[in-house]
Amino acid sequence: MAKRARRETEIFSISFLDCITCGLGSVVLLLVLSNIRTPSIEQSEEDLQEQLLSLQDELIEIEGQADILNRDLKAKQEQLSEEKRRIARLQGDLSDIRGKYSASKQEADVANQLEGRLASAQQTLTEEMKRLLGEGFRRKADDAIGGIPVDSEYIIFIIDTSGSMFNYVWPMMLAKVEETLNVYPKLKGFQVMNDEGTYMFSGYRGKWIPDTPSQRRTVIERLRTWNAFSNSSPIEGIVEAIRTYYSKDKKISLYVFGDEFTGSSIDSVIKGVDIINREDETGERRVRIHAIGFPVRPDAPQYTSIRFATLMRILCQRNGGSFVGLDDPQRSGTRFRIGQNLAPRSAIEAEAPVIEPGP
Repeated sequence: MAKRARRETEIFSISFLDCITCGLGSVVLLLVLSNIRTPSIEQSEEDLQEQLLSLQDELIEIEGQADILNRDLKAKQEQLSEEKRRIARLQGDLSDIRGKYSASKQEADVANQLEGRLASAQQTLTEEMKRLLGEGFRRKADDAIGGIPVDSEYIIFIIDTSGSMFNYVWPMMLAKVEETLNVYPKLKGFQVMNDEGTYMFSGYRGKWIPDTPSQRRTVIERLRTWNAFSNSSPIEGIVEAIRTYYSKDKKISLYVFGDEFTGSSIDSVIKGVDIINREDETGERRVRIHAIGFPVRPDAPQYTSIRFATLMRILCQRNGGSFVGLDDPQRSGTRFRIGQNLAPRSAIEAEAPVIEPGP
């Protein structure tokens, strides 16, 4: 019989290929399912982990700082609330003070008007005087009140601040300063210095103190305790006042308050004042000089007080002013008040210094 022909075997048959494909697929599947990581990926994860921990630490620190800032903010808000309440209280106080100031200013204005009317009335003739003197009689513009001319627009107080004045007659001196200011209801300015030329208010050196009721009160209050050095000689203060404040367009009066003159020569002072307070072409001096002599203690030597009265009487006479000597405050008798109209004394009495003799 004939032999069957052998089937040729195919190496790359479909079955073989299936097996190969399945094997490769298994390998790929294993690779996919297995957790294979490269070293670089692991290092990146560690870095990220460290950064995360660092950020968490920073977050905790920031939260702590936020708590501190919140506490500070709360304290500042409470402080602000307290300041606002304080400002509200101060605004209320300011409103009260403004109200009181407005009322006091109105009272001061009324007082100034009354003082002006009083000064005017003191220089106005009564109907009886007009009848006696004649209808056409007119008082001169530079007539005096209590013997003191009141035609000046500016006045300067030159006050002896020595121990004898401060310890014995200071209250009387304060009263005379007030009385002098009251004679001038409205000035354009005034100034206060001692007999050494020392200013009571150094900030107003070379300037005029504005004339207001509050400034007058301030000056009186400051005078109560002002005790600058003094050698009981007014020449320095007079020279400083004339040199600093003289002006052709201003009417100025000096008021010298003192009780003693301890300088070496009355004549040298008079000549020195004549030089600086010289006359103009009309015969008028640059400034008027008035003086008020205060008493010294009864048990103290009277020689220096007599010298002061002699000096100031001559200076006032030569410089268009008036000199007034005051009684001892511890003795009885009529008291002179500046601004009070007095009956004129005789010519002999008017030229003699008014000095109360010692015991």
